[in-house]
Amino acid sequence: MRFEGFQRADGRKGIRNVVAVAYLVECAHHVAREIVLPHREEAHLIGFPGCFPNEYAQNMMERLCTHPNVGAVLLVSLGCESFNRYRLEKTIADSGRPVSTLVIQREGGTRTTIEKGRAWIERTLAGLAGAQRVSMDVSDLVVGTVCGGSDGTSGISGNPATGRAFDRLVREGATCIFEETGELIGCEEIMAARAATPELADELRRSVHKAARYYAELGYGSFAAGNADGGLSTIEEKSMGAYAKSGSSQISGLIKPGDRPPKGGLYLMDVVPDGEVRFGFPNISDNAEIVEMMASGAHLTLFVTGRGSVVGSALAPVIKIAANPTMYERLSEDMDINAGAILTGDATLDEVGSAIFNQVLHVAAGQQTKSEALGHTEFILTYKSFEPIGPACLPV
Repeated sequence: MRFEGFQRADGRKGIRNVVAVAYLVECAHHVAREIVLPHREEAHLIGFPGCFPNEYAQNMMERLCTHPNVGAVLLVSLGCESFNRYRLEKTIADSGRPVSTLVIQREGGTRTTIEKGRAWIERTLAGLAGAQRVSMDVSDLVVGTVCGGSDGTSGISGNPATGRAFDRLVREGATCIFEETGELIGCEEIMAARAATPELADELRRSVHKAARYYAELGYGSFAAGNADGGLSTIEEKSMGAYAKSGSSQISGLIKPGDRPPKGGLYLMDVVPDGEVRFGFPNISDNAEIVEMMASGAHLTLFVTGRGSVVGSALAPVIKIAANPTMYERLSEDMDINAGAILTGDATLDEVGSAIFNQVLHVAAGQQTKSEALGHTEFILTYKSFEPIGPACLPV
């Protein structure tokens, strides 16, 4: 059960020790990407494309740049964007991590900034190479889960097997995060029955009702044509399948992106913005949800897919779980776990759940996931707005 990680000044421990290269506006994206290129296994590209300020994006970048898997940060600014780079740099420095900021307008342009950035990364990686390892166990881990490219098999194999793994992780003291409220419409009463307190139960209901209103105003829900092609018929059917990822443990709290769960247990993440509909579809892709769970401290993510997905993530590994044997055979080079064995009778839900749990431990101990080995470091961050959670969301 024990493995080694990297101690951070805030008491958390990381399972990776990467350099984050963060662009602070789309205009700096190309330069930041070129800086990363020679060191893309050790340096990961993240960033916010918007030019006008947004408190959610600021908070997300601060959380991500101080993620336990991050050992150092290079900020890349054009110079005239509204992102508060001074506040971000101070937050990173206060966390004890090496940090530097390159302002393209000040450095002399594209080539000069790229050269300076690459030189900084080389020096920083040399310093990180000697980082001491510390002992970790399951209770130190924060694990997220997401499903994408869902089909009719996701809810009867991959998702419930992930739920079994979540139950075991929670029993061992880990922190587990499931989402998203837009794909839990119809499950609010079932979730409320699992809440730690009646007050939390009400918060869970409200979060799902908010999502339903949000999607109704948009005129569509979290149900894609690919879901229907894969055999799903209604949002309720998709919701029941997505809900299965949460397992059967008591729900300890409700958080929003960037909130850090205070202790081990199972938490629902509300990813639908608060207030009026201003920013369009709340989850532009599966990676947006992965990023939000990372901002809340997730060391890695369990990604269940029925139709197939090849994405990974910057900063934190992604374990991909195939829901059916046909897709697993077709995309085996991208899949870590074959939950389709449940459908063929070659494994039980408990056996696949144990395989997922063991894979979590192996990845936490340093084993690369398929997406890591293939160099997948997808990342996306868009505009949103959230109100702080209330005391009922995190009952003592």
